[in-house]
Amino acid sequence: MKKMLCLFAVIFQLSSCSTQKNLGETEITKWQDGKTGAVSITYDDGSINQFRKALPIMNTLGMPGTFFINTGSIPGSLYQGQFIGRPVKDIIAETAKTPTNKDNFFERASASRFLGLQGTPEEFTKAGAAIDADRSDEAFEIIDELYYKVRNGKFTPEKKKAADSDSEDGITWEEIKAFSEQGHEFASHMVTHPYMAALDEPNMLYELEKSKEEILDKLGPKYTFSAECPYGTENERAMEYAYKVYPALRNRMPEEFMEELNRSSRENPGSFDKEYVQWQRGATTKTPLPMMKSWVDTTAANDNVWLVLVIHGVDGIGWEALTSEMIDEYFRYIDSKEFWVATFGDVAKYMRERMNSKIETSVQKGSVFVTVSHDLEKSMYDLPLTLKTYVPSKWIEVNVKQGEKIEQVQTKEDVNGKYIIYQANPDGIAIELSKV
Repeated sequence: MKKMLCLFAVIFQLSSCSTQKNLGETEITKWQDGKTGAVSITYDDGSINQFRKALPIMNTLGMPGTFFINTGSIPGSLYQGQFIGRPVKDIIAETAKTPTNKDNFFERASASRFLGLQGTPEEFTKAGAAIDADRSDEAFEIIDELYYKVRNGKFTPEKKKAADSDSEDGITWEEIKAFSEQGHEFASHMVTHPYMAALDEPNMLYELEKSKEEILDKLGPKYTFSAECPYGTENERAMEYAYKVYPALRNRMPEEFMEELNRSSRENPGSFDKEYVQWQRGATTKTPLPMMKSWVDTTAANDNVWLVLVIHGVDGIGWEALTSEMIDEYFRYIDSKEFWVATFGDVAKYMRERMNSKIETSVQKGSVFVTVSHDLEKSMYDLPLTLKTYVPSKWIEVNVKQGEKIEQVQTKEDVNGKYIIYQANPDGIAIELSKV
């Protein structure tokens, strides 16, 4: 309790008729609804069975998910994949004279995806993986070899892409909007799923900004909060650009109050004493179900862990596909625990609001008044917070009134006395607690 109170400026003004020392004492619970941990179920790439098979399971259990989608693959999208820059014939000609180096790599790599030739996008991905792993010499060699083959006609012309149910091509914006209204989050996975670390500035900004514009147009501003740059990159240059466009990245959230453990980390989240630990785990075809359940058990054993699950394919469609039977059993196991299962964006918002909030309390004329406020952008950070407030020991049921909203809450009791758990908007509007 003392550790929590140091986070907030708390003002107590006890009425002369009250002698209860902790009356009005208030804290923001670590997780929404006072849960013991948080879980976010996220999906990458938008393969069709995520929506046809996994999403209905989540709806049955009342679990919202976060779907990172490639907007350029969805029919009706305004922005498709394209190269932003000089004519590619000029770039190809220069590659015959000047080897690839740090000054020309990003432009050449960006252009290589849009030469209209089979195989060049795959070579770009190899170069992207190398540059992402700080193997720049290897990346330069891949691009040199790619353009050598281009100049010498070693690649065949690209065939027109047919509808492919292995991506978002099987889903429509109308369906996505309907799913979002069911409580699911749809967020950017860029326009075309590139290795961001290998793009030059104009093409990186195109992927970041145009995917955001598409989502804004189709779904609204609420869904422009979160993003995931493909391949889980943590490239410093890419992150610097991405954070100028999106407030929250699954790739990296450099919060002082949070430890981040990415999918490749083997560290135990329970060994960190920061206020929060974001623990990403990738579920693949090679991941045994008992191991996946052990992640849940570890989260349950540590009250500061946010388990972020990453899923790609489902029932044979998409990368490293899980079966829907496995997903159903796993999600039911998660549901059996006292977790707050929420979208990636909502958990990020809750933590930031909580860590930046100020609480003021007073006791006047038999009522307890609580005010919660923060200095974050109000239009973006408007998620209700969960408060725990100590009330008079004789109260059984409490009226909670904030603005026009009124609800009745039953008291609970711990070693420090009677208290209630309730929701409040951190907008500076006072909450009045009174005896029913």
